[in-house]
Amino acid sequence: MKKFIPVIAGSIAIASFSAAVKAEDMAENNSGFYVGGNYGYLKVESDDDFDDDNDVVQGIVGYRFNSFLALEGSYIDFGSYGNSAANAETTGYTAALKGTIPITQTVELFAKAGQLWHETDYNIASVKGSSDDRSLFAGAGVNFKVTENLLVNAQYTWYDVDLNADNVDSNSDFDSDFKQASVGAEYRF
Repeated sequence: MKKFIPVIAGSIAIASFSAAVKAEDMAENNSGFYVGGNYGYLKVESDDDFDDDNDVVQGIVGYRFNSFLALEGSYIDFGSYGNSAANAETTGYTAALKGTIPITQTVELFAKAGQLWHETDYNIASVKGSSDDRSLFAGAGVNFKVTENLLVNAQYTWYDVDLNADNVDSNSDFDSDFKQASVGAEYRF
């Protein structure tokens, strides 16, 4: 019996230490603000002459409620796209809910969905105009922690963008999909 007392005492000490570490991890506050930016590739697919490939730039600000849920907003510049007969330039703001699943200590998967408010300046057969609209979007990606506060990511986002060019003719609605593949960084405060 005396031989087992050190083993039992050691096991209790290890179990107590493990429980304390887990409690500390669970008590860790993962809420707070973050900022970030993305740069990537944009593919515009449209019913008409606006098909094109382009660069896309996005600035992001968000608030994490916990390790799993955040509210995120951004400013995004989709750049110029189209051809000489029909071209456009789109910028906008987004608001989204973002869900995150930690896979390991350094890797997280995320998905987000929300609303895009966008303004498009267009030139169709030498007729210039501007259109304001809103669209839905959804995306998914992966975060890699470089440090506790700095992350790099890769993501894919789809935007359902419609362009209403009323001054061209009465039925000038151009249904477009913006498909964004980008890499970026995020800093958590």
